[in-house]
Amino acid sequence: MQQKNEIVPAERIIMGIDPGTQVMGYGILKVLNGRPSMEAMGVMQLSKYEDHYLKLAKIYARIISLIEEYLPDELAIEAPFYGKNVQSMLKLGRAQGVAMAAAISRDIPIFEYAPLKIKMAITGNGRAAKEQVAFMLQKILRVPNENMLPQLDATDGLAAALCHFYQSKLGGEETKYKSWKDFIGKNPDKVKGG
Repeated sequence: MQQKNEIVPAERIIMGIDPGTQVMGYGILKVLNGRPSMEAMGVMQLSKYEDHYLKLAKIYARIISLIEEYLPDELAIEAPFYGKNVQSMLKLGRAQGVAMAAAISRDIPIFEYAPLKIKMAITGNGRAAKEQVAFMLQKILRVPNENMLPQLDATDGLAAALCHFYQSKLGGEETKYKSWKDFIGKNPDKVKGG
């Protein structure tokens, strides 16, 4: 958590990830003198791959390539929400874990936010539709129409990054992990002995 007397860097890059095993969305936010702007956003189509482990390998490789291209200072990732389909939850958790592993391998701090919190930060409504989130992002970040993508997973990734920007400005980041040991220490209930 940011201390009140801690100096916020004049420039930083925040990568936001909306993990998924069919489509993974990402957004890159550049913060210059306390003002955020969209650097990039996109999606990775994974539905063309049948093998789940190949999808995970592709996610890892893509996150590493984004890290190398944009050199983010922090990663904000959407936490999986709890649904009724346990298999889908497991696959989504694996996708999130692989994205986190890529960031950890490059010593990038990770911040995890619940979907409700992200929507609340962007729209003021935790139950907002994805279209509302995209609309607000476009207005807040002054993104021209031609730069907006029709895939809402991309704007969800960008929303995670902007949510983190707002939270770090307020000094209220959510969970931060510096290493696997740190993750395990803060999440003993998510680790099962073998």
